Amino acid sequence: MNNSPTKLITPFDFGKQGKHCDFIRLPHSVHRSAYGWLPIPVVCIVNGDGPTVLVMAGTHGDEYEGQVTITKLAQMIEPKDVSGRLILLPMANYPAALAGLRTSPIDELNLNRVYPGDSNGSPTMMIAHYIETVLLEIADYALDLHSGGSSLHYLPSAVAGFEEDQQRTLRIKELMKVFGAPHGFIFPGGHAGGGSTNDGAARRNTIMLSTEMGGSGTVSRDCLEICFNGVGRVLHHVGVLKDPIVPASTQITRLLHAPNFDYFAYARNVGLFEPIVDLGAEVRKGDLAARIYTPEAPWETPSDVCFDADGIVLCKRIPGRVERGDCLFHLGIDFE
Repeated sequence: MNNSPTKLITPFDFGKQGKHCDFIRLPHSVHRSAYGWLPIPVVCIVNGDGPTVLVMAGTHGDEYEGQVTITKLAQMIEPKDVSGRLILLPMANYPAALAGLRTSPIDELNLNRVYPGDSNGSPTMMIAHYIETVLLEIADYALDLHSGGSSLHYLPSAVAGFEEDQQRTLRIKELMKVFGAPHGFIFPGGHAGGGSTNDGAARRNTIMLSTEMGGSGTVSRDCLEICFNGVGRVLHHVGVLKDPIVPASTQITRLLHAPNFDYFAYARNVGLFEPIVDLGAEVRKGDLAARIYTPEAPWETPSDVCFDADGIVLCKRIPGRVERGDCLFHLGIDFE
């Protein structure tokens, strides 16, 4: 990241009292629009003293529960409901979200792998730089809402990245329980190569909680309800919402983690993927996870993929066609 200020234009003052709905302007000069800009929708609701909370979705454009949740919040929350400042960013990587793609169709970058970004870079790099240096810089808490997208499906989970700081870990575990999803999951260190929103939040001393809500490129009623209710509980718990907007959770969240990448099962051959286990299954090291077939040469013996650790199946691949290196499953074990 360079030290230059952001080139994105915010159309209002984030400190101004009231409810502001507009577009962050990302300069984008192309053949059809010489002096154009990309409109990243943002809502900022400010009322008196209190914490600043950023709620964002659309980091990956094919993950929808978070985008719907934030759109609902934008319509229902007014300044009288807030103590402090609530910033809602439903389409963080706007080009990707508009296209329904994991990565931007403009520069092919994954927003959740390029933090801290670059104010002089391509659109995705500029967005990452803006989120870290402007939004996370002022946020006490952040929620980054994800699901499995087009290629994965998750058990509904509140998730976070591995933290060296034990106090941050304790605070995140507390928020996971408040969120009230069936599972909470901590990714192993280095999961995103240091370029995730969570890494940016850590640099800015912002407490961040994320989600993985279903996936398969769809929106399910159950996952949407878990996502909306969980966000509402967290916003009230941290104090930015004066009154609860959803009931308290009766769900006991099972806290899980993956200590390392032995808990991820990958394809080692090209072909068609046959899953042998289902989401939620409890498996043991050495158990058969999947077979990969080669219809191009149907006489060839399928290759087996086995689990390298014990755990619960938290995530499963969706597309049947696989290449070497595709993640087929990942596991979690209880986080004491």
